[in-house]
Amino acid sequence: MDVKSVRGLVGNKLSFESVSADNGLKRAANMTADEIISQVIASGLRGRGGAGFPTAKKWEFARSEKGDSKYIVCNADEGEPGTFKDRLILTDFPDLVFAGMAIAGKAVGAEHGILYLRAEYAWLRDHLEKVLEWRRSAKLLGKGLFNNKYFNFDIQIRMGSGAYICGEETALLESLEGRRGDARNRIPFPVQAGFLGKPTVVNNVETLAWVPCIIEKGPSWFSAMGTKKSPGAWLFSVSGDCKRPGIYEYPFGTSLHQLLEDVGGEDAKAVQVGGASGLCVPPTGFSRTLSAGDLATGGSIIIYGPEQDMFDVAENFQHFFADESCGQCVPCRIGNVRLLDAIRKMRKAGLDAETERTLRQLTSTMRTASKCGLGQSSTKAFLSILDNFKNELPPVVGEAKATAAAE
Repeated sequence: MDVKSVRGLVGNKLSFESVSADNGLKRAANMTADEIISQVIASGLRGRGGAGFPTAKKWEFARSEKGDSKYIVCNADEGEPGTFKDRLILTDFPDLVFAGMAIAGKAVGAEHGILYLRAEYAWLRDHLEKVLEWRRSAKLLGKGLFNNKYFNFDIQIRMGSGAYICGEETALLESLEGRRGDARNRIPFPVQAGFLGKPTVVNNVETLAWVPCIIEKGPSWFSAMGTKKSPGAWLFSVSGDCKRPGIYEYPFGTSLHQLLEDVGGEDAKAVQVGGASGLCVPPTGFSRTLSAGDLATGGSIIIYGPEQDMFDVAENFQHFFADESCGQCVPCRIGNVRLLDAIRKMRKAGLDAETERTLRQLTSTMRTASKCGLGQSSTKAFLSILDNFKNELPPVVGEAKATAAAE
């Protein structure tokens, strides 16, 4: 689906349309690092990539590290199936992202920014480079922003490696340094030793786009949206079996019922929240809310209609993870292949109790022992489908005969 056609299907006006990126940047130029961080803390902004880590906390950690060279990295490696909101932001609102990176740089003492752009978004690079060139000519990037000799910040674009694993921040940093995109051991964390061993903040595209909005309109404007425990709004990529797919903005605390009504998916059989690594929610869970305390999400909403085979969905996701695993750790490398084989077998022959126990033990091991978020979360969709749609599997041959004999 073309970005512009998605833009035309938006059912509500986005907050980004009413904000000038450079008003927030100009205000930040006259603020101290402490003042900027305090504003972000008061807003309650959390990472919009899926993990939901407090943005200001990450900035504080990086700021406290010693050294002259620090980096702000924008993670634009949008590889989660069903997610395309960052693509829209980079197309229509790149100035917000670049201003957000510069504000983050002032907050942590970084003068260097890198936009890590997904390889499949190579067609966006020329557009983004032109925006950067214009911003430099307008003194919105480079040396002495807004005539403040202490505010220096510039951005370069680096292309991704075409691998899902590079959406994980440490694998992304490995890729930036010219190596295979494998997740690093922690500790140290990127805010301590990230790109080239220097303190590095890695933030998602949407996270950074909200920053100049918060600085311009004030933290209370942002925190007034959503709930007390989950302040703010989020952009959602809505796709699948619905009448009005597209990009929607919702405050935290919005129910799946409300979203389905807005997009024309009221007859949904299930909703996949958070992409392939998220949860598959049945109709009994449609009253649940999109929030950090309930249904956490990286912004992907995939709707499945009444005719969908849910174990076909499970097989599709598991094939994706088996293919995208970097293979570095055994639980993820072997576990995802084992699960894929098991799904294929159960779709033909059903699932007996002993095999189900074994598979649940396997998923527990993968969640506990995998090195990074890929293996730790790749079982979520399978387990939620198994928990809620097991009746769609064919009966086990032996169990079917025993049932018939008993009758």
